[in-house]
Amino acid sequence: CIINGRSGHQMQFKHTKSGDQWIVVERKVYNVSQWVKRHPGGLRIIGHYAGEDATEAFTAFHPDLPLVRKYMKPLLIGELEASEPSQDRQKNAALVEDFRALRERLEAEGCFKTQPLFFLLHLGHILLLEVIALMLVWYFGTGWINTAIVAVLMATSQAGWLQHDFGHLSVCKSSRWNHLVHKFVIGHLKGASAGWWNHRHFQHHAKPNVFKKDPDVNMLNMFVVGKVQPVEYGVKKVKHLPYNHQHKYFFFVGPPLLIPVFFQFQIFHNMVSHGLWVDLVWCISYYVRYFLCYTQFYGLFWAVILFNFVRFMESHWFVWVTQMSHIPMNIDYEKHQDWLSMQLVATCNIEQSAFNDWFSGHLNFQIEHHLFPTMPRHNYWRAAPHVRALCDKYGVKYQEKTLYGAFADIIRYNTHLKSHGFTFKKSFCSELFLYNMKQH
Repeated sequence: CIINGRSGHQMQFKHTKSGDQWIVVERKVYNVSQWVKRHPGGLRIIGHYAGEDATEAFTAFHPDLPLVRKYMKPLLIGELEASEPSQDRQKNAALVEDFRALRERLEAEGCFKTQPLFFLLHLGHILLLEVIALMLVWYFGTGWINTAIVAVLMATSQAGWLQHDFGHLSVCKSSRWNHLVHKFVIGHLKGASAGWWNHRHFQHHAKPNVFKKDPDVNMLNMFVVGKVQPVEYGVKKVKHLPYNHQHKYFFFVGPPLLIPVFFQFQIFHNMVSHGLWVDLVWCISYYVRYFLCYTQFYGLFWAVILFNFVRFMESHWFVWVTQMSHIPMNIDYEKHQDWLSMQLVATCNIEQSAFNDWFSGHLNFQIEHHLFPTMPRHNYWRAAPHVRALCDKYGVKYQEKTLYGAFADIIRYNTHLKSHGFTFKKSFCSELFLYNMKQH
């Protein structure tokens, strides 16, 4: 590709480092080296596409493309020559074009239009459960049974799923209103940070299950996931923990501690270290409201215990719902696939039912959510048959499981960690050797 007198080969391998990052969007080349620091989705998500054609990711993440293009004009430095293909790295041009056509069809059918009543009712039921929980304590007291009921109501309010909707800009027409309500829901109703969530979650969507790029498979050196990473850790003799026993400690460390310990620390560290003071104010407002309401009944000590018990239950729920669609799937280093193929190898669906829709916040349609992250979740079911048909046309595996089968796969996968954690099969070592040779 000829880009301002430079070859595409040079762009792909020379403009990928911090301080020198170019991307291609709709055949136009942009120097985003400085813009990454001001990018609302975080600097790393653009960095993950440095030196690549980011058109599909750009389209997927931005609901108001004309507005974003205005911001990009000062960053424009050139265009691809007319003789050069739009797809880089041997991507299937026909598949990319058909996926673009599918998105246009879904937009024309109204799949990206929001039903405001759906989200208003969702917010209303969250607030109602909060009020009911407080009224139960006020009326029935702080006995064990009543406290357990209160904890379940607080844990099942599903504010986490609602903040996810606003975070993806899939509710309001205006991005500004989406961001504002997102801060309210995740900050005041959940005690977390919108900026921290954006930084993590958009990276996950941009490069799902890709080592070094998806923070959700960065297990803080506590777990070695996938087929390639265990071999790499073994060859390099990296051993922070007894990984040959990780299948035993996963269920005692992962689901119960992710939100109340790991995320809790990350959230406050991120807000302070990055100066997210607005997020901090929203977050503090949650804790002020919670302790003002519950310390008068439980006292400070037991109010803290109740808070952590609720987080404990939420953590289990969150881990099982999020991991059933990702962890048993392919986890590997960057393969530079087209958007459809990349998302399908890393995600799977859980069959639809009224319970599954509620339990997962409609993330049982994980494939459709990953392909179209700005689509309102109440429309995933409409998009699913079209996506499946496109996958069938190009031989891309569209995987759907039962809820029981998905949970069983998580257990089976983590049990399998014992067998391949540090058992080096010849085929694995050969794959790692070939990968390192290609990188070199």
